[in-house]
Amino acid sequence: MDDDIHLGLLSTILVILLFLSAFFSGTETALMSVNRYRLRHQARNGHRGAQLADKLLQRPDRLIGLILIGNNLVNIFAAQLVGFMALRLGGAWWLAASGVLFTLVVLIFAEVTPKTLAALHPERVALPAAYIYYPLQKVAWPFVWFINVIANALLRLGGVRPEDATDDHLTIEELRTLVSEAGALLPRRRHKMLLRILELQDVTVDDVMVPHNEIVGIDLDDGHDAALALIRDSRFTRLPVYRDNIDNVSGVLHLRRLIQATSLDELSPSKLLALLEEPYFVPESTPLNRQLVQFQRNRRRIAFVVDEYGDIQGIVTLEDILEEIVGEFTEAEEPDTQDILREEAGGFVVNASANVRSLNRTMNWHLPTDGPKTLNGLILEQLEAIPENGIGLMLDDYPIEILQTGDNVVKTVRIRPPPKSAAPANIAAG
Repeated sequence: MDDDIHLGLLSTILVILLFLSAFFSGTETALMSVNRYRLRHQARNGHRGAQLADKLLQRPDRLIGLILIGNNLVNIFAAQLVGFMALRLGGAWWLAASGVLFTLVVLIFAEVTPKTLAALHPERVALPAAYIYYPLQKVAWPFVWFINVIANALLRLGGVRPEDATDDHLTIEELRTLVSEAGALLPRRRHKMLLRILELQDVTVDDVMVPHNEIVGIDLDDGHDAALALIRDSRFTRLPVYRDNIDNVSGVLHLRRLIQATSLDELSPSKLLALLEEPYFVPESTPLNRQLVQFQRNRRRIAFVVDEYGDIQGIVTLEDILEEIVGEFTEAEEPDTQDILREEAGGFVVNASANVRSLNRTMNWHLPTDGPKTLNGLILEQLEAIPENGIGLMLDDYPIEILQTGDNVVKTVRIRPPPKSAAPANIAAG
């Protein structure tokens, strides 16, 4: 009777040890696989379990040392207990059989099952476990410190410095992947805006600038009356002022400042020149994210884009960069979409001087953007010649027909996008 009671007590202790082994194994997996960024967000919002888990994970070597000490002590004690029970029950044969059986039990109930559960629901396991590990780490600190000193010394002998471990900050590419995979959790518009912000570093100012031949500005050589007429009819708040051509720019006229300073009837050439802001020049290879910061730092909204020789290639505005993030500001009646005319047959007549990125953004198309900036440039690059009217070609999956050429450029084309590219409803029909 005493032996039965004794074996029953030993069995109870063995079950408790197996439960502790499962706890150490599962919580180790959960704490190591928990989403650190979600954990920090919960910690900042006052979740006590998240705060404790975050503190533990700031020194993972100490946490792992604590868990492994506990897990190994439990498993070794359990193995010795099984051996003792086997000898009590039947001798050497029972001892051999119990070793195999105990190994299977540990693998199933104390390793695979708890670790799988923890990997599937890391937060559900890790946060409650942090309440246990945090005080336990303080109690067991001398043992953990001793183990870590020896382990870190061995790592240093192998050329590894634990204190030089890389941090878990995300790169731009990793953050882009994270935002892409979070698309289902975000409103579609907000998701697109986040992706476009991350893509700003891959886009340069010459990708979005207004080319020099399309710049609307005041030519002082045209006379004062022409300048007044342009100011009256302008839909822009800032106008470049130059002599003869844009390369001889004198400055930028801010129409709001003009209205505050004087009336148009009293505006003289000398007053106009006195109101000009100094021109602001930027290299054509400047990434948009950097240019956005420069606009803010210099309190500017418009810049002249120059090439390596200092020649003006176009202008870029703050609005151009913001449109890369939030989409077009202009409505259907504005020139951006007047360049596109919908046909009843499903095609679109497009001004070939249109910017490719603007076309893609406005029309939900996917024309190539890693080459020339305009549709005319893409066509000439592929054909390597000035095409005649009626010539057809394929730009990726987009069939294009040349409708009009002149002055050594393609003027208008017809594009029939693939069915998957749904155009916005605000494009006027022809």
